[in-house]
Amino acid sequence: MKQADRFYPRIVKRILDIGAAGTLLVVLSPWMLILAALIRWKMGSPVLFRQPRGGQQGRVFHLNKFRSMRDATDRFGEPLSDDQRLTPLGRTMRRLSLDELPQLWNVLRGDMSLVGPRPLLVEYLDRYTPHQARRHEVRPGITGWAQVNGRNAIRWEQKFDLDVWYVDHVSFGLDLKILALTALRVVRPRGIDAGDNMTMPKFMGTPAEASSDPPSRDVV
Repeated sequence: MKQADRFYPRIVKRILDIGAAGTLLVVLSPWMLILAALIRWKMGSPVLFRQPRGGQQGRVFHLNKFRSMRDATDRFGEPLSDDQRLTPLGRTMRRLSLDELPQLWNVLRGDMSLVGPRPLLVEYLDRYTPHQARRHEVRPGITGWAQVNGRNAIRWEQKFDLDVWYVDHVSFGLDLKILALTALRVVRPRGIDAGDNMTMPKFMGTPAEASSDPPSRDVV
């Protein structure tokens, strides 16, 4: 039986998610309201960014984030690049991962977990190899093993290898380690930028000849 089918991921992890997400929403709600007011003041409406993402077993759900980009287009009416639309407030939120806070509601709803592979665009679902698609055997997370091992500074294939490694080794101890490393990354951010950009390029699929180094528990 795969690790992802065992008692902790199926039952205990969900109970802990509900308790932690509910508590954090209550404790952080005043600060989330202040942040929402700042976004409304600096960028206007809407305050939240909602987008369909691929969840557990490929089921689609709507992910919630605080809006970090302005609506801006070029002279032809086409949206500007992410880097051009990202506001100073949005850049700060991303560096401190504050834009992810509304996903606590996704955790409470059961769409996500505190820890797991990041939920990605729905259009990617048909582009994964069978190995990469195994990342959907567990609920996606607000943070995950790939996020604390490079985030946007590593290649897509490396991210997916780390995600699948997590699926095969998920445990209470590993989740605690990831949460602790996530807190450290918030204090000392790194790996947020993808080269010269703030966001990753789109995943277009893995060439058949491509390979990546196997992920390790010792990578941090």
